[in-house]
Amino acid sequence: MPDHLASSSSVTAQWIRLFNAQRLGSDKQAPVQDSARTSFHKDYDRLVFSHSFRQLNQKTQVHPLTNQLGIHTRLTHSLEVSCIGRSLGMMAAEKLDNKLTNGLPIGVSPADVGVIVQAACIAHDIGNPPFGHAGEYAIRDWFMHPERQPILQQLSAEERLDLLAYEGNAQGFRLLVRNEHHPDKGGMRLTCATLGAFMKYPWLATHSNDARSDIQTQKFGCFASEAEQLEQLAACLHLPRSPIHDGFARHPLAYLLEAADDICYALIDLEDGIHLNMLSYPEVAAIFYELIGERPDTIAIPTQVSIRQSLASLRARAMMRLVNTITDAFVDNSEALLNGTLEGSLFAHCDSSVQNGIMQAKQLARIKIFNHPNKVRMELMANQCLHRLLDAFMPLAWTAMSSASKPFEQQRLLSLLQPHLDEQRRHLSDNIYHNILSILDFITGMNDHEAYRLAQELQGHWGTMV
Repeated sequence: MPDHLASSSSVTAQWIRLFNAQRLGSDKQAPVQDSARTSFHKDYDRLVFSHSFRQLNQKTQVHPLTNQLGIHTRLTHSLEVSCIGRSLGMMAAEKLDNKLTNGLPIGVSPADVGVIVQAACIAHDIGNPPFGHAGEYAIRDWFMHPERQPILQQLSAEERLDLLAYEGNAQGFRLLVRNEHHPDKGGMRLTCATLGAFMKYPWLATHSNDARSDIQTQKFGCFASEAEQLEQLAACLHLPRSPIHDGFARHPLAYLLEAADDICYALIDLEDGIHLNMLSYPEVAAIFYELIGERPDTIAIPTQVSIRQSLASLRARAMMRLVNTITDAFVDNSEALLNGTLEGSLFAHCDSSVQNGIMQAKQLARIKIFNHPNKVRMELMANQCLHRLLDAFMPLAWTAMSSASKPFEQQRLLSLLQPHLDEQRRHLSDNIYHNILSILDFITGMNDHEAYRLAQELQGHWGTMV
């Protein structure tokens, strides 16, 4: 066989494995697709109808517990990311089909690739705790407190890192492969292709963090408790090992998920900043024009249409260019994506105006939204709220194995936790690490309002109940 044909055949085989419809956690073979509703469409449906997805409706996107209508929550953000992800997946697949010698693998259409990315995007924030990133910081800070050191010393280095560098991404993978139960266990039993696209960080905390450091900040996508499922997923998809650490390289479609998230972050979150009077129209419009590829000399407040309508028009034009540019970068770098050697995000391989626009958007959000006094005050409240819940419930993780009679408060706290444990078919045992994760499942599964209300009640503030 000529070298170019052998190479083409090898590339096609790689894509076949990456589009694997085998369901993680199931021994059944992936079904032969005989209808328009593929296994990947079923993934999307399972996610949309899940309890954890519904909880995103009152979880923070950027602004905790805002009372202003029209401001994004994690649910509306996830829906919008999934729309962009679907477009990226379909367009990238169409361009890839034209580039590959033999086209896409037989039985895989651009629509299939689109719905894989769409399903992964709808799940990308499903493991986020209440109050968004402020919730992650609160959990990490709680475990870093010196009072927790005697307990942490009873855990392995890997287990300690899971808590000190706590990640909503890893909580999401845990939820998908363990917590949202299929009747026969095994989590939601999503296809390996969808889970691969979902995994922005297919490695453990020990792969990206220094176990000797007191402060862990590097992202990771899997707790030690789900390491076996990560290994199974990587084997199913034939993911190569990362050239940077001992974890795995990303699934190529995970780069499209990341791009979809960044596009919504760069465009939609800035619009929220205007509606909350944190940003001005000219500031945001200038970035939109940069992403469109135009640079008007002056940007005035629109007079013929409303600011909201004007931004929507600019956003649509910016999104069209970004989707086209990102998918070009995906196809141009497909070899590096398959080999797991691509450096940076897809944006790093785009036109300079796109790179500058995304950078400016992130910088503007960092300066004027994330450090705005209103947001800072709400994040301090969120931190206190989660610390109160952790103070109350977490001691159950290490007192559960004691045969001694528990104080009244712990008995009642356990009664609040028990329905969650029963639903997960678990019980508190003599394994402190698994007990801690079970309690974190309970707390991080709450939406912002549930967490705030329970924290207030535990402090005796009954008047705040709604």
